[in-house]
Amino acid sequence: MDIFLTGGSGFVGQHLITRLLAEGHTVRALARSAEAARRVEAAGATAVRGDLADLRRTADGGPASPPAWLTSLSGADAVVHAAARMAFWGPDSGFERDNHWPTIALFRAAADAGVGRFVLVSAAAVSTDGRGGPAVVDETTPTGRPLIAYGRVKLATEQALAALPTPGTTLVTLRPPMIWGRGMTTLDGAAAGARAGQFAWIDDGRHRMDHVHVTNLAAAVTASLTRGADRGVYYVTDGDPRTVREFMTPMMAAAGADVRTARSVPYGIASVLARSLDGIWRLLRRPAAPPLDRWLVAFLGRDRTYDTTRARAELGYRPVVSFEDGVAGMGV
Repeated sequence: MDIFLTGGSGFVGQHLITRLLAEGHTVRALARSAEAARRVEAAGATAVRGDLADLRRTADGGPASPPAWLTSLSGADAVVHAAARMAFWGPDSGFERDNHWPTIALFRAAADAGVGRFVLVSAAAVSTDGRGGPAVVDETTPTGRPLIAYGRVKLATEQALAALPTPGTTLVTLRPPMIWGRGMTTLDGAAAGARAGQFAWIDDGRHRMDHVHVTNLAAAVTASLTRGADRGVYYVTDGDPRTVREFMTPMMAAAGADVRTARSVPYGIASVLARSLDGIWRLLRRPAAPPLDRWLVAFLGRDRTYDTTRARAELGYRPVVSFEDGVAGMGV
């Protein structure tokens, strides 16, 4: 198949290119800079110079003309949309500008170009709200109101795409939780804080969490190229939930931080402190997240796993990398 990929120069995208090429697909990947193009080409894909930001005004009704790179969608069998600005802090408007409207415009353009399948890499964060909720979540679980703008906008984007009439284009949406593996950068800030003595467990890290190795996510994406229901939504995980301590200790070690003897804070105290800091930071319009916020407390201090029964049945999804092998691959 001929695949048009966004996010090809990033952590997930680089692994996607490797997997797609290994399965015999050809890959053209959007690259917004010379460095991004170099990374895409080095991975074996063909770089298409362009920027999703070019789609912002076309999506929300502005006068801009469609960018020339959209012509690259012609002839593609599928679009895999993995690009997104990911952050745990910031107003909804910024994520709407950077993620929501470009995704809608890309989906519309793909449908107009006759692309048969559109695979959206969304996030399990769409179901992380402030109510506590069930410990085990599946695609029928009410999402509530996600705690962070990133999750709220991801959910709004899922809903907007599902409502668009595109009878010739099948839409498959994947919801991965914490994505991990060699090359991940999401723990860099936490590891730096831990080295400075600013890391603490919540409830001694005993709560269970889910995760997905980047290679397993890539397997789910490639399965979605030929399987999955139109407008189907699927949680994809490693199928091996662990306690926060069991997961975070080797992850932080891979980033150069030893958190085995870090102090622990009870959930109740952490929750109250996070709510207070959230309020203060928003009142002061701080651009960066506080040292403890409600999302982090929900992530570290609540049992939350995802049922992958639907992905296994409808996509034929099976994890291909175990936790032990993934950790070994990180050099820990």
